[in-house]
Amino acid sequence: MHKNSSQSGEYELGSTLHLRRLGIDTHEEAVIYMRRDCHVCRSEGFSSHVRVEVNVGDEAIIATINLVEGDLLAPHEASLSEVAWRRLKAREGGVVSVRHPRPLDSLSRMRAKVYGQRLLDGDMTQIMHDVVAGRYSDIHLSSFITACAARGLDRTETIGLTKAMVVAGERLEWGADVIVDKHCVGGLPGNRTTPIVVAIIAACGLTMPKTSSRAITSPAGTADTMEVLAPVNLDIVSMRRVVDKEGGCIVWGGSVSLSPADDTLIRVERALDVDSEGQLVASVLSKKLAAGSSTLVIDMPVGSTAKVRSNSEANRLATSLLSVSQAVGLNTRVLRTDGSQPVGRGIGPALEALDVLAVFNDTKEAPGDLRERALDLAGILLEMASAAPNGAGREYARRTLDSGAAWKKFQAICEAQGGMRHPNAAAQRLPILADSPGRVVSVDNRRLAMAAKLAGAPESKPAGVEFQTRIGAEVAKGDVLFTLHAESRGEIAYAKEYVKSHSPIIEVE
Repeated sequence: MHKNSSQSGEYELGSTLHLRRLGIDTHEEAVIYMRRDCHVCRSEGFSSHVRVEVNVGDEAIIATINLVEGDLLAPHEASLSEVAWRRLKAREGGVVSVRHPRPLDSLSRMRAKVYGQRLLDGDMTQIMHDVVAGRYSDIHLSSFITACAARGLDRTETIGLTKAMVVAGERLEWGADVIVDKHCVGGLPGNRTTPIVVAIIAACGLTMPKTSSRAITSPAGTADTMEVLAPVNLDIVSMRRVVDKEGGCIVWGGSVSLSPADDTLIRVERALDVDSEGQLVASVLSKKLAAGSSTLVIDMPVGSTAKVRSNSEANRLATSLLSVSQAVGLNTRVLRTDGSQPVGRGIGPALEALDVLAVFNDTKEAPGDLRERALDLAGILLEMASAAPNGAGREYARRTLDSGAAWKKFQAICEAQGGMRHPNAAAQRLPILADSPGRVVSVDNRRLAMAAKLAGAPESKPAGVEFQTRIGAEVAKGDVLFTLHAESRGEIAYAKEYVKSHSPIIEVE
């Protein structure tokens, strides 16, 4: 959003319309609705889906035109999508002005990438500046994302994209030399180690301001799961207050605008179901830099149905992460982990939150693999931050968890973020049974995650999959392999049909 850029600060009467609120939700895409036969469309030659500058008072945004036929709007009226209404601080009956925007020069560089040319640092900076300013439509954004995925980004381009994302947003400073962070490259259902790691690290006296993402292609992101337990939509002032008080936080990165260009790209990547290597590296590292992190551990699950499928892919991605980290001044380590099956039992926000609570409270239901992975990651961070001797970090982490200090710290962080709450259960459950006796030999992570999404996760917090076996386990015919959780019969039927048509998701020999 920017201020009205016209020299006079006003528009001619002929370019104005009166606003009528229709309440149309377009998520984050700014749209203006106008009648095809209105005087503004006729005089300016506007057509559907063109980009225009929209002004209300001193506020201005770039929006996409959708043309309306019939009597939904009067000839002198226009409407805005809800996100555009909020950004422009519009009011019912107010005056809106519409005009052609200035030429978008960075589109020529984006098109060059489509045709295989390299993008220089200045190109990346200009593109990200225009992305944050809202000058790119979703069509433009999808073209940029697809071009970078199909053509690939080399090391120089990835460094340039990382830096451009940071420059386009705010960057936090914490007044300490060591600020620790962690990230998982994803692709593995469950694996909700972040709340446990943050609590251990903060309980040990280090600073860990964790900004997390919502799901891109998975049934839950860390922010989705944490939101079951406490508010995550904190602004920067609130985030600082929590970290100053408790030493750590777990908030949604999109609410603090630390890398707004990345947030915009992620929204379109989610719709495209695309997460390419260069953009993944730039996304991860730009968020860490923007959050003020100095020390980072990356969990990289490797498995045939994880995001990283082979050792050769792992080598390439780890090399890229470490190389770009070094170029931008981040002390980074990559931990390769088992990506052959889900971590924990829960797949979906509420079910994953229950796993986290079970580990904190050391209940009999606590998944041991989630606990052990969290201890591995926390131990590495303690050693990297010199809070534990080399080789002793994991034991320091274990003592902090077993003593209850981490659980106490986690509750304090939740209260500081707005109050701790407890997960709700899904109304509908459907167990998926073994067709024959034998030993579990493989799990298709991607299809298991898809089943959880079709059941309603992450939009429905209680929905998802409860994973109830492990590779190597002996099962009898009729034993429960996993259970679908959903809030409606329609969603559970939808997920059941997917499971039935894509069997075996869990292979038993």
